[in-house]
Amino acid sequence: MKKSIVIFLIIFAAAGAFAEPKIDISGTVEWDTMRLNAQVSLDLASAGIKLPTGRTQAESLLNTGFLNLIQPSILELRVDSSTTIGDLLKNGEINQTALSAIAQRANSVAPSMQSDMKKMQASHSISLADISSSFISHSRPAAVTRTLNPVSTAQYTGIIIIATERLPVHGSRNTALAVPCLFPKIWDSEMNLIYDRNMLEIRNTTMVKYSVLQNIFQNNPSGLSPELREVAGDRPLRIFARGVFGINPTDIIIDRSDAMLIISSEENRRLLSQGRVVIILDESVLKHNLTANN
Repeated sequence: MKKSIVIFLIIFAAAGAFAEPKIDISGTVEWDTMRLNAQVSLDLASAGIKLPTGRTQAESLLNTGFLNLIQPSILELRVDSSTTIGDLLKNGEINQTALSAIAQRANSVAPSMQSDMKKMQASHSISLADISSSFISHSRPAAVTRTLNPVSTAQYTGIIIIATERLPVHGSRNTALAVPCLFPKIWDSEMNLIYDRNMLEIRNTTMVKYSVLQNIFQNNPSGLSPELREVAGDRPLRIFARGVFGINPTDIIIDRSDAMLIISSEENRRLLSQGRVVIILDESVLKHNLTANN
């Protein structure tokens, strides 16, 4: 009997010695700021770590935990209406090395202790703009759509498309809120393609800037927040979306008459190729939480 108890205690102690440290991750994907923000915490007791001697080990575990736990959230990011980064990995369009590189490029804040002194935490932020630029591979941009019958149009400094309401989904009887992705397309009401990622001239420029409605009703001459003025300037063309399109409703449909104002002049077509486009979405779709446990 005593021998059995001794054996049990040895096994129990061995299991405890090799117990997995408890590392948690939480945070948000924020499409309006184009950031994936994550906070990682390590339960020191679960890792058998005591400070200050174990600080280096704790920081190493935190970093490894972040690189592992953030990957599901990166894989879930929408690239376009039908594809996530996870789909690209599955199809072989990117590899695990490229995926790991995304996490390793995160901006990080030095680890610190939580107030209860039982956990160490660290914050990380990944740029969605940096991710999108890594998926633009063309050396020469595609030409923006032109028209043989141009209309008279003003010269604008940017394009703002308002898509905050539920909109008709092209090809169905349903309506849906438009949702963000890295590479949304813009179509006109006759389903001519007006804008896609191949038209971008500058690789490190995002296709669109996402924002909320209040940022186009500011108390200044342009009505725009400082962040939106950087993209759309002081005299933007403001358009109401007419519908959405895609397996996920990421693509925006605008009226043909509005599309003509853009494609009828070289200056306005350049707004697309330079990524001077803002899409205003419902606030509820611009942020979502990420949570995972090891």
